[in-house]
Amino acid sequence: MGIKNRLTAMSFLQFFVWGAWLITVGNYWFATKHWSGAEFGAIFSTLGLSSLFMPALTGILADKWINAERLYGILHILGGIAVACLPMAENPATFFYIMFAAMICYMPTISLSNSIAYNILKSNAFDVVKVFPPIRVWGTVGFIIAMWITNLTGNKATPNQFYISAMAAILLGIYSFTLPKCPPQKLIAENASLTETLGLNAFKLFTNYKMALFFIFSMFLGAALQLTNMYGDTFLSDFANNPLYKDSFVTKYSTIIMSISQISETLFILAIPFFLKRFGIKQVMLISMLAWVLRFGLFAYGDPSGGLWMIILSCVVYGMAFDFFNISGSLFVETTTDSKIRSSAQGLFMMMTNGVGAMFGSAVSGYMIDRYFTHEGAKDWHHIWLSFSIYALVIAVAFAFLFKHKHDPKALENVQH
Repeated sequence: MGIKNRLTAMSFLQFFVWGAWLITVGNYWFATKHWSGAEFGAIFSTLGLSSLFMPALTGILADKWINAERLYGILHILGGIAVACLPMAENPATFFYIMFAAMICYMPTISLSNSIAYNILKSNAFDVVKVFPPIRVWGTVGFIIAMWITNLTGNKATPNQFYISAMAAILLGIYSFTLPKCPPQKLIAENASLTETLGLNAFKLFTNYKMALFFIFSMFLGAALQLTNMYGDTFLSDFANNPLYKDSFVTKYSTIIMSISQISETLFILAIPFFLKRFGIKQVMLISMLAWVLRFGLFAYGDPSGGLWMIILSCVVYGMAFDFFNISGSLFVETTTDSKIRSSAQGLFMMMTNGVGAMFGSAVSGYMIDRYFTHEGAKDWHHIWLSFSIYALVIAVAFAFLFKHKHDPKALENVQH
C-alpha cells in the first residue's frame, strides 16, 4: 500500500472512532439512561477540558522523547479501552470520569495525526499543501460512515456505539505502529524556559485588544459548535414522541440526516478560497456567525413533514458555519502573529474554541435546558433552538461592530504561497 493510501486509512479511522458515538451519545444518555441535561453538559465538557492541556503535553513528548506514531498508537489503544468501559458506568459521575479518561487519550490524537501525516509526506518528498487536503477529507468520510453504521445497525441509543468506536480505536492504535517512523524533531531548545516549552508565550497576545477580542469570539463560536454536537441527534429522535412523526424517516434515521452536516462541511471547504478572496477574513468569519443563526433558527421551526426542508437546509448551512470560522480564523492567526509564536498562537486559537468554548457551551447549555426548557421530562426544542439562534445573532452583531480588520489580499496570497 502506498504512503498516501496508508495515511488515508489513518485519517479515515481517526474520525471514524469519534463519529461512532459523538452525535448519538445524547440518545443513549436521555433515552436509555434517562439521566439529566446538566450532567450531560458535564460529559461534553470533557472534550474541552482535555483540549486545554493534553495537545500541548503530547506535543512536547513527540518533539523531545518519543516517536509520534508510537505515542499516537498508545493513546488510541488506551482510549479505545476507556470507551469500551463506558457501558459499565451505572451513574453519571462514573460515566464522566471514564469519558474524561477517554478524551484525555483521544483529543491530542487529532493534532498528532496531522503532525504524523506532515512528517511522513515531507520525508517522502510530497507536496504537503497539494496532497494533504484529499487525505484529510477521508477523515470526514470516516466520521460520516461511522454515524451511518451506528444508525443503520439500530445502535444510536445502545452501548454498542461505544464498542464500535473502541474496536476502531484499538485497530488504529495497532495499525499506527506499522507507519513509517516519525522520530522526535527536538525543535524545542534544551535551554528553553518552561513558558517557551509549553507554548505559553502566545498568551501575551491577550494584551493586544484586537487579538484578545478575536480569541473571545472564538470561545463563543466554539460553544455554538458544541451545542450542535450535543443536542442535534437527540432533537430529531425526540420527534418520535409525537404520534404524527413516530414512524417518520427523520426519527428512524436521525443520524443519517445529521450526517448531511458533515457532507456539507467537505463541500464548503472548496468554496472558502473564493469567499476569502472576494470578501476577506472578517467578512467570512461574520458569514459563519450568521450561518450559525440560520443553523439554530431552522431547527427551531423544522419538523419531519412540512418543515423537513428546514431541517435539511440547517444541516447544509452547518458546513458554512463550521468551516468558514475555523479556517478563516486560522488564517487570521497566521497573518497577524509573529512567526516565532505562530504555532503556539494556533494552539491558543484551538484551545479557545475546542477547549474553553466547548466547556462553556456544554456547562451553560446543560444547566439552562434543565432549568428553563425541560417540563415533566420533555424538552421544549422550539425555544431551545430559538434561544441558541438569538445567542448566535448577538455574537454576530457584536463581532460586526467591535472587531476591526482590514482586508489584505496580499497577506492571504503570501500564506497560499
